[in-house]
Amino acid sequence: MAKEELPVFVWEGTDKSGARIKGEVSARSETLARADMRRQGIKVVKIKKKSQPLFGKRKRKIIPKDIAVFSRQLATMLSAGVPLVQAFDIVGRGHENPSMQELLLTIKADIEGGSPLAESLAKHPVYFDELYCNLVHSGEQAGVLESLLHKIADYKEKTESMKAKIKKAMTYPTAVLVIAVIVTAILLIFVVPQFEELFKGFGADLPAFTQMVVGMSRWMQEYWWLLIAVLVALGVTFTKLKQRSKAFNHGLDRLVLRIPVVGEILRKGAIARFARTLSTMSSAGVPLVEALLSVAGATGNIIYGEAILKMRDEVATGHQLQLSMRQSNLFPNMVIQMVAIGEESGSLDSMLAKVADFYEEEVDNAVDSLSSLLEPMIMAVLGIIVGGLVIAMYLPIFKLGSVV
Repeated sequence: MAKEELPVFVWEGTDKSGARIKGEVSARSETLARADMRRQGIKVVKIKKKSQPLFGKRKRKIIPKDIAVFSRQLATMLSAGVPLVQAFDIVGRGHENPSMQELLLTIKADIEGGSPLAESLAKHPVYFDELYCNLVHSGEQAGVLESLLHKIADYKEKTESMKAKIKKAMTYPTAVLVIAVIVTAILLIFVVPQFEELFKGFGADLPAFTQMVVGMSRWMQEYWWLLIAVLVALGVTFTKLKQRSKAFNHGLDRLVLRIPVVGEILRKGAIARFARTLSTMSSAGVPLVEALLSVAGATGNIIYGEAILKMRDEVATGHQLQLSMRQSNLFPNMVIQMVAIGEESGSLDSMLAKVADFYEEEVDNAVDSLSSLLEPMIMAVLGIIVGGLVIAMYLPIFKLGSVV
């Protein structure tokens, strides 16, 4: 758990050469802040607690992108020869997100207390998963922490980029569908009733299509609350099942892989994450059996995760990785052949990196193609829905005009 947030004090003073300097420091009290400045050789002239502006920075949730950016910044700092504690201090205090500042300064305090970096990170599993901590631990043990952090930064940036592309492919049609539902509900509840009042004066039977739309409008006006209640109940039920039911998640992940176009994007995304994660861990010197355990949780799909765990068990008993992959029936032949070449030549990490590059590009192209395909389809669906309602309202008027 993160420690309580310390007050921030603004100070002005002089350094050892007498030059005037100023800055900010976090401390439990003004006395401790002054003591901290003295230890740094700074003579404090003025110090006061920093006031919080009414519309200043607000804490926001720490997102995976924040962790990816931090990884790159820390790797760059260490490559430049900056000590680990000082690097955390620089990156932490310079971060725009106060929540991220607090997290990094908490980790910095643990490191100052003598804890290894991997152990300090492991205290915050929400932000630093087992894969991240294992790679950092390997880097510390081998004395190549800065190079491992560069690999971690590359890995996080590429995986987050691919997740964003897949999310983009899912978000656009969902957003348009929600807008279509809202527009339809507004027309049925507020617009159609106005036409219904007009139709009452015609003294003739309405066309069947118009009667159907009017009936839908009446139902919406009377039972709109029931529709909202059902949608909320379905949403809550879906969320609860996704959080608690392994069988539900298993069935859901299997189902989405079978959806045309979208399923293929998710499948390629899972293969890309598998290859990228295993490549990163292999290049870090993590044993294959141990690496596969972390890889299983990084694919983002239970079907692939379970298959990789089974592959891990087979590899642990002496099977080659490429044979276990072939038996899973989840990996294309090209991927299996690349892994086989990597195993035979002792260059598994570089071969997997090439596979990851290929499938990340495939996902990128597939998302662009899907967006191009969906745009006209969505516009057509919106046109049919809205146009159908408009036609239903004007049919009686056209009928009346033809009679006259």
